[in-house]
Amino acid sequence: MIHRLLRHRLLRHPLFQRGLLREGGSFVVVGVAQLLIDWLVFVALTAAGVPAAPGNLAGRICGALLGFWLNGRVTFAQAGVARLGWPRFGRFLLVWIPLTAISTLLVSGAASALGLHLAWLAKPLVEGVLAVVAFFLWRHLVYR
Repeated sequence: MIHRLLRHRLLRHPLFQRGLLREGGSFVVVGVAQLLIDWLVFVALTAAGVPAAPGNLAGRICGALLGFWLNGRVTFAQAGVARLGWPRFGRFLLVWIPLTAISTLLVSGAASALGLHLAWLAKPLVEGVLAVVAFFLWRHLVYR
């Protein structure tokens, strides 16, 4: 009985009402798919001899295209209506470009200092940290 009361009270909490937990969960699922594509492109290109910085940029572009579309269509959609379009894509780029610059500096720095194989391992960590910042920026600046 008490457990039911707590559960119902939790469901009325503002975090549930605003969809923060739902959006966060969806963002993680989309982010994993995005990271997988980003990482696979980065590893494939750098294994083929492309330097780390352009390889990271190519991977981030592939991941960003998928992420923008899925987050607009699923994660931050409202009442089943996608939140896409050129104005949002412009705001998306204003957030994505600095995050990509930070990612590229960190990943290419890891490749230079630690070697390519460790940079392959470092990339998901770098992107994971940036994803936390990105979630709030996407939520409040891009998909509002």
